[in-house]
Amino acid sequence: MSSPLPPAIEFIGVDKRFRVKGSSSELLAATQVTFDVAEGEVVSLIGPSGCGKSTLLNLGAGLAPPSAGTVRVAGTLVSGPNPHVAFMLQKDLLMPWRTIARNIEFGLELRGVAAPRRREISAQLLRQCRLEGFGEHYPHQLSGGMRQRAALARTLAVDPLVLLMDEPFSALDAQTKMVLQQDLARTVAEQRKTVLFITHDLSEAVALSDRILVMSERPGTIAAQIRVDLPDRNHPMARRKHPGLTSYVNELMGLLKLDAGAELH
Repeated sequence: MSSPLPPAIEFIGVDKRFRVKGSSSELLAATQVTFDVAEGEVVSLIGPSGCGKSTLLNLGAGLAPPSAGTVRVAGTLVSGPNPHVAFMLQKDLLMPWRTIARNIEFGLELRGVAAPRRREISAQLLRQCRLEGFGEHYPHQLSGGMRQRAALARTLAVDPLVLLMDEPFSALDAQTKMVLQQDLARTVAEQRKTVLFITHDLSEAVALSDRILVMSERPGTIAAQIRVDLPDRNHPMARRKHPGLTSYVNELMGLLKLDAGAELH
């Protein structure tokens, strides 16, 4: 009998402290954080500003070590930048001097993938991310939504096991955001990617996620976990129309102690 697969990513008893600039004291950003994300699962992290959400993604990507506890990807200890993890931020960070196709190929170049294979992967992702015909354009020639599609294509090009996403759609208008949410959901379903997603948009969290983890004020820890029992996780636009979405949003607002007119910052 084969043993069960380890989680795609897991945090076990994680603390993270930062030295306060110009002082000998330390700031405890996150404490005793324990959770995991199964392969193919989409989990959102929500919580007040400064509670350590982005810090956890940095730890998961191997960009910084935890002060205590462990982070593992596919059962292997994270001790530095991990080739099985890709990071997507609010800013697309496309290189303005490279075409969209060559931006998509950048991570593959760093890994020594041969040029013909890079071009093949880039062309496939341009089609998949609805950017066909724009491969030879430069970033300044694209809209904000198209640039974020290009950033998603670049993230997917290295075929990561885990996608870490830090508010990737927050700077976009509402209509473009919903289209890109649908693109992401389709891609995750087709390629069975694992996603750990930070958002301040509670409706977005419900529309996209299998589970939502609610973090406390700093030092951040996991204060609550909500499993989203709505149909159509692969179709977030349909979820947004589901009458049950409002109940989840209200529950999350209660956990975050938000008034009806408050915004999560």
